[in-house]
Amino acid sequence: MHYNKIRKMDISDGPGVRVSIFMQGCTFNCQNCFNPETHPFNEGKEFNDEVINKVLELCDNDYIVGLSILGGEPLHPINIEGSTKLAAAFKEKFPNKNIWVWSGFLFDKDLKDKEILKYIDVLVDGKYVDKLHNPTLKWRGSENQRVIDVQKSLKKGKLVLYCD
Repeated sequence: MHYNKIRKMDISDGPGVRVSIFMQGCTFNCQNCFNPETHPFNEGKEFNDEVINKVLELCDNDYIVGLSILGGEPLHPINIEGSTKLAAAFKEKFPNKNIWVWSGFLFDKDLKDKEILKYIDVLVDGKYVDKLHNPTLKWRGSENQRVIDVQKSLKKGKLVLYCD
């Protein structure tokens, strides 16, 4: 598994100042994807425990409110184990900070039984659809994508959209 880049102070991928990691590899290849350089699985840098520790160290500042995991596709079968390991380590160390994840996979169809959901606070799901692009949307690029409060959804047993 590989990652493309880490942003140590990101203000565009979730609320507040965050650390963001962009996982490498995606098979969706959405038209006009904002990150096409993250599509090839064999590019980027190796993702390992050292990278997890680096991310945790970057998050260990009071001004960092959370971690964003994007891609590429962080929940692709090749990437989900590493993304889950990172999310679990983050929540163990920072239980009061939040995790946001962007995925082309659907919460209630593709991800409902995945361990990583235990750790995610907000999931932006659905593939980016260029003809549904709307620059006024918050946290998402196209009208079909949903911003989901994962923990409330799991608790209620039905999808609950995130409201900020």
